[in-house]
Amino acid sequence: MARDRYRLRPDARRFENWETNYATKIGLGVAIDYALKWSLEAIWSRISALATTLRAQLDTLRGVTVWDLGIERCGIVSFTVDAKSPKEIRYTLAQQSINVSVSTLNSTRLDMDARGITELVRASVHYYNSEEEVERFCAALASVL
Repeated sequence: MARDRYRLRPDARRFENWETNYATKIGLGVAIDYALKWSLEAIWSRISALATTLRAQLDTLRGVTVWDLGIERCGIVSFTVDAKSPKEIRYTLAQQSINVSVSTLNSTRLDMDARGITELVRASVHYYNSEEEVERFCAALASVL
């Protein structure tokens, strides 16, 4: 060790923080308090209802296939659009300030391999979204079909 130079450790300890990140810990505490104020049951109920509405509206759009499985589904809605790549859908929706992500084969290889899928569009709702936003999303998607 010298006063005029700095050398990174050669092992994984170089990624350790010397000081703790207090801002992140405070932020996590505030987020927990906020969620508990709303109640986790109320948050889940809202997310579930919005996602159910989104899936139902997507099911009415010709050429859209919703791929979600399971008895209890979460707020992430995965779908494809005939003759449109998920990346094209993401780009087109982004032009209207609507954010979605693309899940690729590398993310869920076993599931996608088994179902013959290589990419999916992922739309995520949360409790702060509105029914109007779900309708706007579906209208924007319908306009590109």
